[in-house]
Amino acid sequence: MAIRLLGLDPGLRATGWGIVDADGNTLSAVANGTVCPDDKAPLAERLHFIFSEVSKVIRDHEPNECAIEETFVNKNPTSTLKLGHARAAAMLSAAEAGLLVAEYTPNAVKKAVVGAGHAGKQQVEAMVRMLLPGHAPESSDAADALAVAICHAHHRVSADRLSKAIAGGRSR
Repeated sequence: MAIRLLGLDPGLRATGWGIVDADGNTLSAVANGTVCPDDKAPLAERLHFIFSEVSKVIRDHEPNECAIEETFVNKNPTSTLKLGHARAAAMLSAAEAGLLVAEYTPNAVKKAVVGAGHAGKQQVEAMVRMLLPGHAPESSDAADALAVAICHAHHRVSADRLSKAIAGGRSR
């Protein structure tokens, strides 16, 4: 049975989103896009815009679960904090819709999609195109969001297999 997954790559200037249907190891892309608030607007308005637009994506595509990339901590604490705000706005959209929200580090996403935790953006986008043939990401942020959804799909399959193996071991 297929499950619809929403992947989010949060950012204050651009929040990428991608919808993937996963049926076991079979993946198919549904849609993707980028939420781009006015970078001259006050922070509260930008966050509200992210929240509203991600909520609209959820209403339009009705995902079953959501996955989001964790905040990358960089040298500028102010930038990291603002990125955390954007991430929170996107997460709240999913939480308000009642979706499970899984979180993955950037390295975990890259490792799940490319096989190497320190892969470059171009490698990630190339693998997304390979794993979702015939579906072009709208932007690099949308490609990253699709990668987050793919990562979550892979982790779900592994978790399902593990739980079945554990349950099978108990029934003996």
